[in-house]
Amino acid sequence: MSSGLVLATGFEEAVIGVSERCGDPSLVAYDADKCIQILIDQGMTDEEAVEYFDYNVVGAYVGERTPIFIWNKTIEEIDDESMG
Repeated sequence: MSSGLVLATGFEEAVIGVSERCGDPSLVAYDADKCIQILIDQGMTDEEAVEYFDYNVVGAYVGERTPIFIWNKTIEEIDDESMG
């Protein structure tokens, strides 16, 4: 992309926007659940899709503009995880 943003190939339908944070480059943001659903729709089982997504998508660092993947969670779910 001419803007310098990096896309995760094949997950265009899961784009939810662009992130911004002071001092950091803008990043394309994806809905992680939608990414996994795309893989399932392509024929993977739930387990295969999660494993593939974790290792090959989230685990793929392509520089400082590597996309981010967002898990939709309520504040209660976030609180529960932080209490851990």
